[in-house]
Parts: sequence; structure tokens; C-alpha cells
Amino acid sequence: MSVAGSSSAGEQENKVISDVVIRFAGDSGDGMQLTGNNFTDATAVYGNDLSTFPDFPAEIRAPAGATFGVSAFQIYFGSEDVSTAGDHLDVLVAMNPAALITNLKDLVIGGLIVADSDAFTDKNLARAGYKSNPLEDGSLDAFKLLAIDITKQVIAVVKPYGLSHKFAVRCKNMWTLGLTMWLFDRSRDEAIDGLRKKFASKPEIAEANVEALNAGHTYGETAELPSGVDVYKVPAADVVPGVYRNITGTEALAFGLIAGSQLADLPLVFASYPITPASGVLHTLSMQKHFDVVTFQAEDEIAAICAAVGASFAGSLGVTSSSGPGISLKGEAISLACAAELPMVVINTQRGGPSTGLPTKTEQSDLNQALYGRHADTMLPVIAASTSIDCFEVAIEASRIATQFTTPVLILSDGYLSNASQPWRIPDVNDFEPFPVKFETEAEGFSPANRDPETLARVWAKPGTPGLEHRIGGIEKSIETGDISYDSENHQKMTDLRSKKIDGIAKYIPEQEVAVGNNSGKLAVVGWGSTYGAIFQAVKRSREAGLDVSQIHVRYLWPLPSNLGQLLSSFDALLVPEMNTGQFASLIRSIFLLDAQKLNKISGQPFKIEEIEGAIRAQLESAK
Repeated sequence: MSVAGSSSAGEQENKVISDVVIRFAGDSGDGMQLTGNNFTDATAVYGNDLSTFPDFPAEIRAPAGATFGVSAFQIYFGSEDVSTAGDHLDVLVAMNPAALITNLKDLVIGGLIVADSDAFTDKNLARAGYKSNPLEDGSLDAFKLLAIDITKQVIAVVKPYGLSHKFAVRCKNMWTLGLTMWLFDRSRDEAIDGLRKKFASKPEIAEANVEALNAGHTYGETAELPSGVDVYKVPAADVVPGVYRNITGTEALAFGLIAGSQLADLPLVFASYPITPASGVLHTLSMQKHFDVVTFQAEDEIAAICAAVGASFAGSLGVTSSSGPGISLKGEAISLACAAELPMVVINTQRGGPSTGLPTKTEQSDLNQALYGRHADTMLPVIAASTSIDCFEVAIEASRIATQFTTPVLILSDGYLSNASQPWRIPDVNDFEPFPVKFETEAEGFSPANRDPETLARVWAKPGTPGLEHRIGGIEKSIETGDISYDSENHQKMTDLRSKKIDGIAKYIPEQEVAVGNNSGKLAVVGWGSTYGAIFQAVKRSREAGLDVSQIHVRYLWPLPSNLGQLLSSFDALLVPEMNTGQFASLIRSIFLLDAQKLNKISGQPFKIEEIEGAIRAQLESAK
């Protein structure tokens, strides 16, 4: 938390700071995600740049007070460029001992702790692993501590609304939100409007929560707070003028798919089966039927992908989504779409594995699955989103490639991007170049094996069009007629042709550029996917310290950009941070025969800036 100045004497002391990181943490039933989202909305309206990181427990409802059931929401906001959710916390809101003990390690010395002292009972302390009460034993002396009997305050405040004890206690997250909004000079208007809309059918609950919110804010205004606890002002960021909204990666993917289908002039059919953390795309699209969107929740993953294949065969843009385990189940049908050469989009929102693994945590370990996770030599285009807002453009690009080259395209997102939010400047749809699909309509000379001579895309004819009746499927076809063929030489030709078509996409994607720094030098930090923000800040800080380092971030993972090998060869050394065991680094080594050094993290958490910054320094030191 960088202090930029303070108010004049005689006024309420308002410290001006350039940025701050806050984490709200409590039981999964304490409403931490709602609290964080409300604070995020208020911060976006205020005009700060921001990035969030919701962190959910894997258990649907863990025992109250259990350390493995802690739910957290982190927000990093400031007056300057923000590209990650922050490394260390300036403020920790801990609703119980479990939230404190699991998150205290991330709080900077001198940081602020806001704790509900009513939750620090002997039972909860023992369940969290404390032998004594940290609010009283001096173990938190290195921090600013604001211990408040929040539960008692809330019960008293909402008593006039006649709520049961259970529902009254649930309002304590709004009380805490009100206090935090006072600390950082946020407006309560958005939160109040949101509460009244959310609980429109239960006005007594809505007004009780509003009362709790206002009471928390009033407490901050009137209470005699410990020395050093002040109102902090984080000035608005200098951003490009326009209309902004807060958006998660999940929402951006959904809106990007809608835009892609509109630019292709196709109806969108989204067939999916719920799985964490990919389910949100289905939820978002199900409310957008007015954009010629059909959503279908199938009975299982295989039914979902087969429905998407059928939709593409029938002339729609078929889309399906899942996470790693579901993509495995979809593998054969994805191969069917590759063999039939049908335009389709497949989304993999990666999570920690293998198997069920860490379903609510993030990882990048499905790259090899995306590239090679089908039987036989079945390659398809793979592209990765780098930020939550980048998910929008990646979804459009996937739609373009799928329809232009009649192939399934696989998008890689992950749990971090899916749940994290950023301010998104809503684009003008007229800025996007349409790529309308042209269906085959001429019966004369028609064959399902006909191709575009440049892109090698197979013709796309709607089934049932008079004179264009045909069949396609998973059995190998004649390269000349499209009829079923078991000829060995034909199979060689078809395999080579499909591969050549995918490889040829490299001519229709942008050349790789350097994101930060020079086109040559001592070190390039090469990344893909959600590592972008941490790499960007680490390289930026390293360059400010005089180090010769650049950032290269790759969107197109297959086929790779045509100039990537030459660009990478222009650097003395390569460092590849990944949330896996080094899959992209291994790809670079095998394709370009370059010594790409691995920096791996497989903890279910995104990289911290300091982790990559330290690796940059170590790499450059070892090269001396």
C-alpha cells in the first residue's frame, strides 16, 4: 500500500495511496464472494483499475470454522495499471479464526486486520488450531488490529426486522462491507441497489442487509479507532474514455461467443454439462436467447459434445465447454468433429488435477491434453486467453478460425481467469470485421470432399438442401469423392491433408510480437494464458531496475506463429513460467531446439509477481 500524501491538519485524516490489496475471508456461508463483488462494483464505479481473485473451497459446505472450508475474495485496486490480484495483502478481513490462520501469512507487516471478535470462541479457536486467542495474546502486534464484536452489532441492528437468529447473523458480511467502504471512501449506492434487487421478493431481508451495511459505515465514522487506522483515498485511474463494465472471464467468453456467431452470421448452439469452474458460461448464455442463442444442458459430457457436433453439421456454430475431466470424456467426439471437419468451438476452463483434483483452484496443466489429447494424428487449433477481458476477443477469434477452416478450435482458459474480474471498456461492434459464412448452395459438381484451394477448408452444406444431400462421419472418406474409403494410400493422403490444413492456419494469424521490451536481448520471459499479468508486472519492474529482459506472450499455441522460432532465437536465454510441470517449455524445446528454462508452480494458486521477478534476477545472475 503506497502512501502518496495526506490531508491538511484539522480535517478528518484521509491518506492518499496509489494502490491497495484487500482480502475478505470467512466460512463458505459467510458471504465473502457477495461482499467482494459488491466492493468490486463500488470500486469500478469509483474509477480505479482493478483485478480480483475469488478463491473458493472445494467442499460444497465444509463444517463451520474448518480451515479447509475458508472462502476468500481478493481485490487489488489502484490509480495506476493493475494486471494481477496482488502479491501481498494490505488489509485482511477475517470473519473467524480459520480465516485468520489460513490467510495471515499473506498480510504485510503493519497491515490491517479486521476481525469479528465474536467468532473467536474457544470452539472455533481449537478447530482452527489456535492454543490461545490471537486477538488477545500479542501474536498480532506486528499488525494493526481492529477487533470488533461484529456479530453482536449486527444482531442488534437488524432486530427490528424480525429475522431469525440464523438470518440475522448472515447480515454480518454487509456490516463488514459497510466498514470497509468507509475505510476506502467507497459509495454504498451500488450495493444498496443490488441488495434491494437481489432480495426483491423478501424486502425484510433486503432492508436488514441495507441497515447492516449502513451501520458498518456509521461505526467507522463514529467509533474511536486504534491509532493508524484511517480513511484511505485511492485516486481514480487515468483510463481511456468510454463505457466500462466489470466483467469476469466467464462472462467475457460468453459475450465473445455471441459476438463471434453474429460476425459469422450463424445461430449459436451451446451444449454443455455443468462442471466447476466452467459452468458459468452456460449460465450466462442461457439468458441471451434474444441473440439467436440456444443453450442445452445435457445429461453428461459425451451427450453435450455430440449435440454440439450435430448443431455444427446442421449449420449452426456448435460450442461446448468443460474442464479437464470433461474434455477427456469429450475426446472421441472432438476427434469425430476433426474427421468430419466441422466448425466448432470447445472451451477448456482448466483446474487443478488429475481426476477431481482441486476443482475450485487454477492450473495450466491441460496444454498437452489440448494439443495431443485425441487418438491418432488429430491436431486442431489451440488458442489461450491471457486476461479476463481477453477472453472476449479469444472467443471471437476461435469462431473465426473454426468457420474459416471448418475445424474444431479449442480455447484454453482457467479457473483464475474464469472467476477473476476486470474493468472492460465495451467495444464498438463496428470495429470488428465480419466473417460471414458462405454455405455451399450449388448442386452442380457438389461433393462433401470439395475444398477451398487456399485454406483447404471443406465445403459446408446444410443437410437437406436440395441436390446437396450428403453424409459425413468418423469413418475415413475418399479424398476425391467423400465416400467411405478403407484404402491405405487414401488414409495417408487424408491424414496429411488435415494436418496441412491446420498447419496452414499459421498464415492467417498475426506474427508474434514482444509484449514488453526489445525484440532481442539477454532474456525473454515467455508465457501463455493467465500468467500474463504476473509476467507483465515482473518484467516491467525488472526493466525499471535496469535489467535486460523482455516479455513474449503467446496466444496461438497451435499452430504456433510463423515467426516465433526466429523471435525466440534472438534472445540469449528463455524463461517459461507455467502453472504445470513445464509443458509449453517442453514444446519450445522440441519444436525449436532452444533451451527454455522452466519455472513451475502447481499449487492451485496463480503466480505472484515477486516469484517471477526473483526468477528473472536469478536467471540473469547465472548467465554472468
